[in-house]
Amino acid sequence: MPISSFIHKNQIPNEEALVLALGKTHDLWKMIQTEVNLCAADAKPEWHYSGVKFGWSYRIKDKKRVIIYLLPRDQYFKVAFVFGQKATDSIMNSTIHNQIKTTLQEAKVYAEGRGIRIDIKEASLIEDVKKLILIKINH
Repeated sequence: MPISSFIHKNQIPNEEALVLALGKTHDLWKMIQTEVNLCAADAKPEWHYSGVKFGWSYRIKDKKRVIIYLLPRDQYFKVAFVFGQKATDSIMNSTIHNQIKTTLQEAKVYAEGRGIRIDIKEASLIEDVKKLILIKINH
């Protein structure tokens, strides 16, 4: 499993480093940030260091939970979500891509819900990610 492009605890990623790490997918990262801000005006972004094994990740939280995790990799990134049962049911009844639905169905269920990660290497899944953001905010 590839780890974060940013692994050094004492170096919080900045925008310049992010642009270099993500390359052509940086615009997609910004698009997702904007979408969360449009859907949840009170959401707050933060970089979070999860230890040597995982490095730095970026998450956007509202008052009660993390809405989305953005995980920088070399020339792409992953988005990650944790969905409770109501949100999972909503996703299964939506027009979201079947591959995402299958990944969600197969995810191990924890107390906080089912976690999924989606590789973002080009724009094809952005509309589905936007739908997932709305479902997460509404559940």
